[in-house]
Amino acid sequence: MFSGFIDLPWWGYVVVTLAMTHVTIASVTIFLHRHQAHRALELHPLPALFFRFWLWLSTGMVTKEWAAIHRKHHAKCETPEDPHSPQVHGIHKVLWTGVFLYVKEARNRETIARYGHGTPDDAVERRLFSRFPKLGVVLMLAADVLLFGAWPGVLIWGVQMAWIPFWAAGVINGLGHFGGYRNFNCADASTNLLPWGILIGGEELHNNHHAFATSAKLSVRWYEFDIGWLYIRLLERLGLAQVKKTIPVPRFGSAKACADFDTLQAVITHRYDVMSRYLKSLKAVAHEEFAALKAHSGGSVTVRELRRWLAAERGQLGAEEQGRLASLLRDNARLATVVAMRDELAAIWARSTASREQLLQQLQDWIARAEQSGIRQLEEFSLRLRRYA
Repeated sequence: MFSGFIDLPWWGYVVVTLAMTHVTIASVTIFLHRHQAHRALELHPLPALFFRFWLWLSTGMVTKEWAAIHRKHHAKCETPEDPHSPQVHGIHKVLWTGVFLYVKEARNRETIARYGHGTPDDAVERRLFSRFPKLGVVLMLAADVLLFGAWPGVLIWGVQMAWIPFWAAGVINGLGHFGGYRNFNCADASTNLLPWGILIGGEELHNNHHAFATSAKLSVRWYEFDIGWLYIRLLERLGLAQVKKTIPVPRFGSAKACADFDTLQAVITHRYDVMSRYLKSLKAVAHEEFAALKAHSGGSVTVRELRRWLAAERGQLGAEEQGRLASLLRDNARLATVVAMRDELAAIWARSTASREQLLQQLQDWIARAEQSGIRQLEEFSLRLRRYA
């Protein structure tokens, strides 16, 4: 039996397999995801061509199809039109058979036409990568067998072929919308699987990505690590990439006497930070009022339940939980005020049809009512809003 040109111990084949699958992961997260789907960075033609060639060999995926399906996922997230939401299809179907959902959507010509704009359309793409997508994986199989021998080569190739369907189509699209922790309470169910994005190139930080989809960097907290961002920075140092957008970091100045258009823009830009800080104020009021709330409920409500109810977005609570929370708020004016003003604040950046002047007036009115509410936490938060720069 042919033994290949490279003879390695068993652990050597494992190292080679992990190295090649990691190149594939890096190609997906840097080229397909951050560069093509979201335009978070520009790539020099040389690394862009390498990524396209490697993905052709290791996955057989077509750039236009991948970008279109992912853009549709963001546009229709957690709805019946989402190509691979576990909230719609169920976690087991997405986790274990997510690749079939991808293939099904790739055959939807309307999706490709509507969401696939701006992807490569040069001669190499038309005549090779898109025209013969399966040829690449066949060539990869031949190369693996020639280099490592029959059985090692076939095994290495099999792992390569299963790597993206499982980790990207299954784990990220499935578990990344099912379980984990959340830095940002965005409208979808996205979660961060781990704070260290190494195995899947940084895609583990999926909640961060959904909150700031056009950011080239996926890590936010000091303890989070995004290896894809490390590679992008290295490419940038070599003059082979240019970062266009990253997650905005809030800046603060002196409190303005009256919120202006710059304040409005800063509040909208940093709306996740605004809402995160407001949630802390809301929880502080709830903590002060908990004794009264517990007495009203006959001792049935717990601190943990109350915090979860108050942090939930609309539609995230069941009918029974909504009813219990509404009952508590009816008999507690302070907490009811803070909850109502939370919804009013979020509505400012949700009203896409309002003019800038109308949004500014709403923000100014909100700040004025907060300062006159007699609730210390709201008064302090209104001061913070006037400091956003």
